[in-house]
Amino acid sequence: MQLTQLQAILVVLVFFSLGDLIASKTKAMMSMRFISSALILAAFWMGMPADLFKTTGLMNLAMTFIPVLMVHMGTMIDGRAMLAQYKTVIIALLTMCAASGAVLLIGSPLIGMNYALTATGPISGGNVAMLIMSAAAQEKGLNDILVFVTMLLILQSFVGVPIASFCLRREARRLKVEFANGAQALAAAEKTERKKLVPPLPKKLRTPFILLCKTFLVAALAVAAAKLTGNKIHPFVMALVFGVVAYELGFLEGRILEVAASSGLSIFIMLLPTYVNLSKATPQMVLSLLFPIVVSFAAAVVGLIVSSLVISKVAHTSFDLTLAIGSCCLIGFPGTFIVSDEVARTYGDTEEEHKFIESRIMPQMLVSGFTTVTIASVFLAGFLVNFM
Repeated sequence: MQLTQLQAILVVLVFFSLGDLIASKTKAMMSMRFISSALILAAFWMGMPADLFKTTGLMNLAMTFIPVLMVHMGTMIDGRAMLAQYKTVIIALLTMCAASGAVLLIGSPLIGMNYALTATGPISGGNVAMLIMSAAAQEKGLNDILVFVTMLLILQSFVGVPIASFCLRREARRLKVEFANGAQALAAAEKTERKKLVPPLPKKLRTPFILLCKTFLVAALAVAAAKLTGNKIHPFVMALVFGVVAYELGFLEGRILEVAASSGLSIFIMLLPTYVNLSKATPQMVLSLLFPIVVSFAAAVVGLIVSSLVISKVAHTSFDLTLAIGSCCLIGFPGTFIVSDEVARTYGDTEEEHKFIESRIMPQMLVSGFTTVTIASVFLAGFLVNFM
């Protein structure tokens, strides 16, 4: 049955709503992203039209909204907190390398070096790293490996999201105790309003259109700036930085899309492309490659856990937060944002507590996601592909 555009959007919203409902009932033990992905995959297997997401007519718009949402996230992060994330970058790099190294050491004797090498692409980051490995496999005529690496990319969130959600839930419970023991005073001191270069808009001028115009302007400038670098700095990374700077200068209000009453619809539109490839994962494809897929993910998880245990002791960070940061290479954006926001909303009983938990986990997850997915994984894949 061919769906209309409105029906297709409604179907997707039903899946997302069920994911939200289950996430809420389980206190984020079962992540919205994990649940909705599982339901959509099952629906495709039961005959749901493979062009569901294309039928929504929102796919092109979704790619436009990602830089805008990145700017919005920049307005949620204290600039000083962002600059202090050097430790997160180091943790993300080390855990990513440990996951890839474990796949090579543990996986190659069991599934072969070609499978293990190509698995490091999607496991260490995402699309770009996967494309590097895919191109090498295609050049050598390794069609089974082409399907394998695509499957890993499609299924990686089924591994990364539950790990991140579980760890962040434990971290959130710890942060609740910290908040109750007086950290709220520290948080209030950190949030003390600083004088900004650009004075705030009068309340009557904070209309949705004016706020959206400012947000889109900053996003457009960020994309243009990234283009000037030859996109060596990823446009999404640039948009996040521009959002932080615009907020620190006072040009953009904090949580700008929420103030403009536009955040929910923006997140919905932006999430759509992350589910598209689920339509390609047939049951036969999953079964035929089940063993190398399980071995690759199992080895990566072992690498993440072992490295997180060591790094957390050396860096004096909690094991839960360290492992959550490490798991970002299996999630990427927007999963890092969705999981952080979901846990903060679930465990924050008051607005102040919600913001406190969010401020302690979201900057780390965002920085880790961008470090691994958009930068480090590309270099790692470019190096390892030479050994295929």
